[in-house]
Amino acid sequence: MPRVALVTYDPRPEPSKDADLPVLLRALREAGVEADAVFWDDPDADWAAYDLAVIRSTWDYSWRVDEFLAWTQKCATLTRLANPAEVVRWNADKRYLGDLARAGVPVVSTSYIAPGESVSLPDTHEYVIKPTTGAGSRYAARYTPDDHDTAVRHLARMHDEGLTAMVQPYMRGIDVSGERALQFFGGGLLHASHKRAVLTPGTAYDAPKVAHPDLTPWTPTPPELAVAERALAAIPDATDLLYARVDLVDGPDGEPRVMELELVEPNLFLFLHPASVSPVSDAILAAAAR
Repeated sequence: MPRVALVTYDPRPEPSKDADLPVLLRALREAGVEADAVFWDDPDADWAAYDLAVIRSTWDYSWRVDEFLAWTQKCATLTRLANPAEVVRWNADKRYLGDLARAGVPVVSTSYIAPGESVSLPDTHEYVIKPTTGAGSRYAARYTPDDHDTAVRHLARMHDEGLTAMVQPYMRGIDVSGERALQFFGGGLLHASHKRAVLTPGTAYDAPKVAHPDLTPWTPTPPELAVAERALAAIPDATDLLYARVDLVDGPDGEPRVMELELVEPNLFLFLHPASVSPVSDAILAAAAR
């Protein structure tokens, strides 16, 4: 019987926000897998006892990114880790968008401002500021040129915490066609979802945000699927990739562009796509058997 760890975070004292975890654990156990939910930072976890460790919902990692990346390296020496530690390290810093752009993948145009660098912000259009190591819209906000002073204070707060900021033009297409998330698992398209814009004007960068507003199932168009596949093909050292989520928005030309590529701990939205539970379980079982 293969042993699989579904790697998650310690939410205590609050309940876990991963609604998919108990569903996936049950499916794996019914398929004959000895499956456990294990906190990534549990000092007593015996990773070597598992045939496979699948990063599922380590949703506190962006607050502790160095610690988390060190854990991936350690875990990968003890068992097979999915996704691989090298892929996770590359994807944990959103400067990977530059790598995708250089590979010819259409992405949202992005510039970066590291601590100590001079600040230059757009003065002709709306824009978004967020950290390169953020998750769940943490420290993300939408600004107009008139909000310059507020945006500078936002940057100062991130820089004080050692975070590098990324600045992107606000893609107005998201207000019309929303954001589409194409989820891949086990080497093929699993399902896709649609949500409306997360960032609204005037919402403070440190205010709580709904990460997936009005989430609904989606059938990807051929251009969306083509862009997603181009992004996946550009991932370095991705021969052992188990899962990926490609988040797309429409650019000014109406064509899909990559907003983010989620290779660390993407929400699978299995509650929205119950038919995907079995394929995910089968893919994990196959990976554990390799």
